[in-house]
Amino acid sequence: MIPGEFEYHAPATLQEAIALLQQHGDDAKILAGGHSLIPAMRFRLAMPEVLIDINNIAGLEYVRESNGHLAIGALT
Repeated sequence: MIPGEFEYHAPATLQEAIALLQQHGDDAKILAGGHSLIPAMRFRLAMPEVLIDINNIAGLEYVRESNGHLAIGALT
């Protein structure tokens, strides 16, 4: 199937992504890998009005350990 229509944004910064999420609220979904969202959209199980693609945002690919805590970036 073909997904329904949606508005697409590819922000260059984390601040832009946050602003888009605040602007569109629950109508927006974040697209990172797309391994679960895209198939759900094809079967129209998910029909977001807005997609915010975070793949171009620098600094979201990391694995860090600090004070005994592990942090994994959204694009790792």
